[in-house]
Amino acid sequence: MRILLVEDDKGIVRFVKKGLLENSFSVDVASNGEEGLEYAFHKGYDLIVLDILLPKLDGREVLKKIRSMDIQTPVIFLTAKDSEADIVHGLNLGADDYLTKPFSFNEL
Repeated sequence: MRILLVEDDKGIVRFVKKGLLENSFSVDVASNGEEGLEYAFHKGYDLIVLDILLPKLDGREVLKKIRSMDIQTPVIFLTAKDSEADIVHGLNLGADDYLTKPFSFNEL
């Protein structure tokens, strides 16, 4: 399974990537929204794990653009934005799930 992780926090990238690799997943990492969008458009992924607060392009905008191109890859928001309104908005944009930081790897 190929997973795209779009996250700018290096500590979270190390933690999530290590856990995914230990579970036999293939992982690509993008550190900003523009790079994540480019990867999503040009490479086939089974899952995208997407932060909202990203440099260059907000994760919500990344998701909007992905969905507007009819890319139906499942997307999980992984973010510090934890209000009920943020969660509902993220799911309404087309996210398949919404996980707030801090989180456990088992939860992901």
